[in-house]
Amino acid sequence: MKAVMVSAFGGPEVLAVVDLPDPHPAAGQVSITTEAIGVGGLDSLIRSGALANHGAAPGRILGSEVAGTVTEVGEGVDTAWAGRRVWALTGESGGYTEQAVVSAETLVPLPADLSAVDAVTLGSSAMVAHFALRHAHFARGESVLVRGAAGGIGVIAVQLAARAGAGAVAVTTSSAERGARLRKLGATHVLDRAGRGAQDAPAGYDVILDIVAGADLPSFFARLEPNGRMVAVGVMAGTPPADFGMEMVAAFRKSMSFATFSADTVPALEQRAATAELFTAASRGELVAVVHEELPLEQAVVAHQKMEAGEVFGRIVLTPSRR
Repeated sequence: MKAVMVSAFGGPEVLAVVDLPDPHPAAGQVSITTEAIGVGGLDSLIRSGALANHGAAPGRILGSEVAGTVTEVGEGVDTAWAGRRVWALTGESGGYTEQAVVSAETLVPLPADLSAVDAVTLGSSAMVAHFALRHAHFARGESVLVRGAAGGIGVIAVQLAARAGAGAVAVTTSSAERGARLRKLGATHVLDRAGRGAQDAPAGYDVILDIVAGADLPSFFARLEPNGRMVAVGVMAGTPPADFGMEMVAAFRKSMSFATFSADTVPALEQRAATAELFTAASRGELVAVVHEELPLEQAVVAHQKMEAGEVFGRIVLTPSRR
């Protein structure tokens, strides 16, 4: 099988296409012939070496989620999974490959009318956005700001907040064109990256979902309403300053809250149930899978170059060619 590995920490050019023996599932695992592979910001962080202190090392196959057909089941796995179209998280085994071995605990069946490409476009992004809003104790009628809304998590967070009855859904993004696309997905106010640009936007927000982090994160505490909650779900611009909490202390009487969120803290059973519900909603046309582009697996370098250049709206999906 073909796979894409990190040959060394660095830029997109360190991704190498290699030939490997077809893997076989161990107990509790299945093998999936991949039809679509999600490409995300986490992949860039692993490739660059930003997560070197968290077990990410050269020689690793990138990719955290795949969709395709179960072709082999390991010991202890219900044989009824064989031949089924599924989505799954890959864990450290990786997904940039023609054959992915995954834990059976992560399998979610695909609705008949949901494509593999749409499944990985929604997949973990939708699941993270769903649980991040829950982590923020979001309630119907509250105002929401999504910081960095053009990425995979952001575009679905906008849709979920609007669908759940948010009083306002503001977004930060880099261009008017992206803002127009986000409005079609449910955004009510479009701001620039610094949070400016819409005179009619709310002065404050009950919930801020921050996918960007970085040096500017503390400035957004001033955008929280009293009892407002900010949840960081990504660090695509790097970690915030070491003293970022001082902005909250300075506004002590507003009783603001800051939290991080990782789907790793959500039990697997809840992850699967939520993802299945989101897939069903998408199959009914209630959610939109925003696919920026489909590229062959062998063009993973190009996919990462586009992410590095900030060109991606939604998600890029890799598809094995199987010549």
